[in-house]
Amino acid sequence: MRVHVLQHVAFEGLGSMETWLEDRKARVSWTRFYENSALPATTEFDLLIILGGPMSIHDEATYPWLSAEKRFIGETIAADLPILGICLGAQLVANVCGAQVVPGKQKEIGWFPVYAEVSDADHFQFPRQIQAFHWHGETFDLPPGATRLAHSAACENQAFQIGNQIIGLQFHLESTAFSIDALIRHCADEIIPDQPTIQSVEQMLDAPSDAYEQIHAQVQRVLDFLSTQVPQKVL
Repeated sequence: MRVHVLQHVAFEGLGSMETWLEDRKARVSWTRFYENSALPATTEFDLLIILGGPMSIHDEATYPWLSAEKRFIGETIAADLPILGICLGAQLVANVCGAQVVPGKQKEIGWFPVYAEVSDADHFQFPRQIQAFHWHGETFDLPPGATRLAHSAACENQAFQIGNQIIGLQFHLESTAFSIDALIRHCADEIIPDQPTIQSVEQMLDAPSDAYEQIHAQVQRVLDFLSTQVPQKVL
């Protein structure tokens, strides 16, 4: 299986998804926009993973590669390839699919519950409640034709699915203690005290090991689900 990754900043990487890719001996290629904005042809990969980042999808003036990235996501959708978008990645997919991306009512930073929507056998099903890691200030409307998979108290649209090919996650299931520490170091200005939906550094770093085990199990399930859409000859 050939997996292409769109990475927006050096401190937001694959996290625990690396283990899933290594276990399946996936051939991983990268577009690291902070270094080089070259993008592959859609014939060169089988699954696209779009990572998070601190910028907004509307920041084309500051990050001109965002326009090319959106076109590339549209081409990948048109090629009927499976896509996983995480945080900024989910916002980009939602926007390309016709949804608005707007500032949320409040930022959501830290470990907060996510609640699954009732869905059918054709859709990915999260556990009724999971404690997930969040770091976002914007949110998306549900794209046309999408099914909402999850919500939280602070954010109505936490996850969506379009067909069997596309899943967007506003929250982070791939987070590790290392990746959370990196976010804190690079985005500390967003940690505002005494906000109910923003945890302190101590709270974010004090998560028990089983919290990581649970989210890592879920991101593996998401990738397993999407990988079933990859032609069997390439698996």
